[in-house]
Amino acid sequence: MPDTAYIYDAVRTPRGRGKAGGSLYTVKAVDLLAVSLRALVERNNLGGENGKLVEDVSIGCVTQVGEQGSCIARTGVLLADLDESVPAVTLNRFCGSGLEAVNASSAKVASGFADLTIAGGVESMSRVAMGSDGGALWDPTMEWKYGTVPQGISADLLATLAGLTRNDVDAFALRSQKRAATAWETGEFSRSVVPVKDFNGVTLLERDEFLRPDTTLEGLNKLKASFEQMGEQFGLDDLARKRYPHVETIRHIHTPGNSSGIVDGSAAVLIGNGPIGTKLGLKPRARIRAAVSVGGEPVLMLAEPVAAARKALAKAGMVLSDIDLFEVNEAFAAVPLYFAQELGLDLDRINVNGGAIALGHPLGATGAMILGTLLDALERRNLSTGLATLCIGGGMGIATIIERV
Repeated sequence: MPDTAYIYDAVRTPRGRGKAGGSLYTVKAVDLLAVSLRALVERNNLGGENGKLVEDVSIGCVTQVGEQGSCIARTGVLLADLDESVPAVTLNRFCGSGLEAVNASSAKVASGFADLTIAGGVESMSRVAMGSDGGALWDPTMEWKYGTVPQGISADLLATLAGLTRNDVDAFALRSQKRAATAWETGEFSRSVVPVKDFNGVTLLERDEFLRPDTTLEGLNKLKASFEQMGEQFGLDDLARKRYPHVETIRHIHTPGNSSGIVDGSAAVLIGNGPIGTKLGLKPRARIRAAVSVGGEPVLMLAEPVAAARKALAKAGMVLSDIDLFEVNEAFAAVPLYFAQELGLDLDRINVNGGAIALGHPLGATGAMILGTLLDALERRNLSTGLATLCIGGGMGIATIIERV
């Protein structure tokens, strides 16, 4: 019989602005990862002999070069003072990497191949620039075969196909900012966020710093579209329209104000079966009901959370009305808006504490972060079930359903 994979704990660092002036710029990615891993160890009595019970650590990281190369997961384990016997692996499913790590670890537990695992993710976007690892996804061969374009063009294409307007995406961005600011004011994140300190114990960051609580709709409306020039002058709109010839004009409506922020951060989730929790004296917070990944059309690329959610619900034997809250990564405002439109969902059930537009999107860590945010939100509202999902480059999607216990 398969085991149940339980979530025993979830932590994350605050998100720091992903630029040279950001509060976490002086922190190497591996040290940032160690903050979350160490917090998980301390909070759940995993030091000493108990640490040997952790059978694997899976960490998502997208840009695996330089300081984020050479299996950063294993180095993070050693720096976090986990037992040397604990192995680790670094995973890359683009923006879904952190949730992929959770799903892979959950599968090990559910299959009986492991009793206790840690999953999570890390990305230092201020120190390791997004895209600096290169890659074949958008090289001439892929452009010739599929017509692939950068994600920003795909986001505007998605918005055009869905009939979304500039006001729609700006209004959603404003909602994200206000919800995230309220979440910090009311302590929604207090259980999970652990401060980042330097080697002298001085706190570098204890709150998400990308937030812009003074955002107004008027201010958002004034921002210039980020991908219009790229799409029109470099022929990328024409490239996308080869796949979608019925689209006469791609409306460029995404800006820095309604797209995800570039930030630094890490997260860690403790996953195990029932007996190991009893042995350690830990109480499970939720169980994994379903964990799926899907592939889809690589030009549009950002629509796959819909298919991922439907597949996860089918795997769990559930329907949309069984889900209390949804976390949909706000890579661009069009993504959660399209998700809600296609599934007929009220926005009041989606990203109740804001999302990546307000808080930022540390690529490899975001999936694990939003799962923890979802669990916290369910607990504070005394609700039962939640679904977390992310769009992924190359036309993929990922989703996980959790249920409180």
